Amino acid sequence: MSEETTTGSCLCGKVAYAFIGPVQVFQYCHCSRCRKFTGAAFAPNIIIEPQQLEWLRGEKHVGHYDLPEAKHFATAFCRLCGSSLPWLTQSRKAVVIPAGTLDGDPGVRPQHNIFCADRAAWFDDVEGLIKYEALPVKGG
Repeated sequence: MSEETTTGSCLCGKVAYAFIGPVQVFQYCHCSRCRKFTGAAFAPNIIIEPQQLEWLRGEKHVGHYDLPEAKHFATAFCRLCGSSLPWLTQSRKAVVIPAGTLDGDPGVRPQHNIFCADRAAWFDDVEGLIKYEALPVKGG
């Protein structure tokens, strides 16, 4: 696993973070909580230790939500643009990095899928779908 610095930020750029060192795990989470939070079929999450995370700017703009009935799940987001941001689990033992917020390649790849029993009924493997390099032209 990489010992390099990996950076990430929100959509508006007001919040930025970095983490150094090994990733504990990189996984796709299909649980209903991650689907609700991301608005997507699954959440690509990188797990690190809390001491690895450093806020580079805008920490005052980070909002938090701890789901009361959850043992681990929480969320964090930019209060200005709504982007997902790294969040400390309720157990305080790990930080979850939403991989979509990374500024570049983290140097690791997803290892597995979790909570597949909760997978969205409408989700299909993307390999068979038509691919476009950009937004397709209507009627074309």
